[in-house]
Amino acid sequence: PLVGTRYHSLVIDEAGLPECLEVSARTEDRVVMGVRHRTALVEGVQFHPESVLTEHGRAILRNFLALARGQAPGAAVEGREG
Repeated sequence: PLVGTRYHSLVIDEAGLPECLEVSARTEDRVVMGVRHRTALVEGVQFHPESVLTEHGRAILRNFLALARGQAPGAAVEGREG
């Protein structure tokens, strides 16, 4: 589990998700906070990983950038440290 920060009350209605999407993250009370496409490299979250209030937010963004570049999560992002 991680502490994520969101600045709104918008939520995803899981019953309305198309078959191509699957839930990838939830709050403790089961609210959908992340989805991913089943076959395409598409991810979406309902919180703000860039917020200083989101625990491990920098690591989430670093892993996202690594995946977008075809690297393994945790790989160094060129020109950046930490």
